[in-house]
Amino acid sequence: MNNLANKITAYLGSKPDFTEEVRLQDDMVDGVSNPYIAEWNITEKPKPTDAELNALEDEAQTMSDNAEAVSNRMSEYGSVESQIEFITENGLDAWKIKVDEIKTKYPKK
Repeated sequence: MNNLANKITAYLGSKPDFTEEVRLQDDMVDGVSNPYIAEWNITEKPKPTDAELNALEDEAQTMSDNAEAVSNRMSEYGSVESQIEFITENGLDAWKIKVDEIKTKYPKK
């Protein structure tokens, strides 16, 4: 379902409100996910066809990969408090090096 949400975001050029503007549903069939657009309340742009959404597969996958990279980075950065403590104990330059290492470990596309 996340990939469908990313395709819709790519189609619109911004993230819609998935509780009001676009509602997604997933009818599992024999344990296989079958997500679809249950409700389309955006008047500025017509509901996309399956072909239009399928054409956005690569962009949606990049969005998914980048979200995972950001999540991994945030996990390794630690809390704001721990980052401030690190800076206090090791200096700002050491913190910048640590951040760069984490960004290199989890690159965005």
